[in-house]
Amino acid sequence: MNIENKRILVTGGHGFLGKSLIRKLKEFDAKEIFSPSSNELDLRMQSNCQKALKDIDVVFHLAGNSGGIGYMEKNPASIFYDNIMMGTQLLHEAKNSNVEKFITLGTVCSYPKFASIPFSENEIWNGFPDETNAPYGISKKMMLVQSDAYRRQYGFNSITVIPTNLYGPEDDFNIETSSVIPGIILKISNAVKTGSNEVVLWGDGSPTRDFLFVDDAADGIILAAQKYDDVSPINLGAQKETSIKELAMLISEIMKFSGNIIWDNTKANGQPRRCVSNYKAEREIGFKPKTSLKEGLTKVISWFESNYGSC
Repeated sequence: MNIENKRILVTGGHGFLGKSLIRKLKEFDAKEIFSPSSNELDLRMQSNCQKALKDIDVVFHLAGNSGGIGYMEKNPASIFYDNIMMGTQLLHEAKNSNVEKFITLGTVCSYPKFASIPFSENEIWNGFPDETNAPYGISKKMMLVQSDAYRRQYGFNSITVIPTNLYGPEDDFNIETSSVIPGIILKISNAVKTGSNEVVLWGDGSPTRDFLFVDDAADGIILAAQKYDDVSPINLGAQKETSIKELAMLISEIMKFSGNIIWDNTKANGQPRRCVSNYKAEREIGFKPKTSLKEGLTKVISWFESNYGSC
């Protein structure tokens, strides 16, 4: 699909991924990019979905309610409800509005807890997600079912892109809701500022994650919009497993923190291992991530220190 001269709706455009995606979409001379905030249009309401979709050709559905493990554990019901209501109604109304293509942002949390590494797309139905993020993972998984159903019954062109753990500048640096990378950066920054010689982190540090820089993810989403039209999902990842312990050490090195990392084993680890296969993305859309973890973390920490104060 050629996205030039299209009227584009980006939900979640005020988040760090949405901002990166919009910056890159502007390079394609889109006729219009519309990205209302949740305060302007609450997409849990069907009437607001209809308003958002007026005269729209292409939808990038990035909006969602999610966060780190602590937030997931405290808010399972609202996470499930918000994501189901937004996604189901928006896709339905997009079909009714004759949208040409609907690109859904799925989640790596939809994969089974003990899927084999690296996760391949055909394994997504082979088990239940990790309990800590199942409401989020299942809510996003249901859009795969809806997408398939609407394609078969209505011929509606909807695809699902599944990025792995995202990070980048402008991420959520609220300690109550942040994911692992902003959370570690915040705790180390606070330790340095207060002169503390230790930082306490959740779990035992053994879980692994596959961290994808936000700009690489945005590139992959655009490539999928241009080149991918199959109902089955397509992964986007860095294809490199990094343990949380290794991650903490790398962030400590970049932030010049030489204190002790204390692991709180009373807190949940989350999914034991996480890393996706890029084989399909490389073959189908030519996706290859460009940013190494150290390079990406350096950019994030530089942005954080510029906006929240240097250590």
